[in-house]
Amino acid sequence: MQLGEIIANLFAAVLLICVVALVFFTGGRPLWPDRQAKMVILLPPDAMTTGSVRALAHVRLPDAFDTRLVQPRPQSR
Repeated sequence: MQLGEIIANLFAAVLLICVVALVFFTGGRPLWPDRQAKMVILLPPDAMTTGSVRALAHVRLPDAFDTRLVQPRPQSR
């Protein structure tokens, strides 16, 4: 390659970069859109909802229950 070709290729590359930048600036949109953060408020987990039990004192089980309401266990295959 001759020096004139290198300079011409460099000028063409710079010109192409300027044209691409001009297209994006006139379009008004960035090349990569800004990421928008969304705020999420995490509430502390409820022990009864999550199934974890902190202390056995607050679990209330009935003294007796009607066995006619109990569904039979499904048969395994």
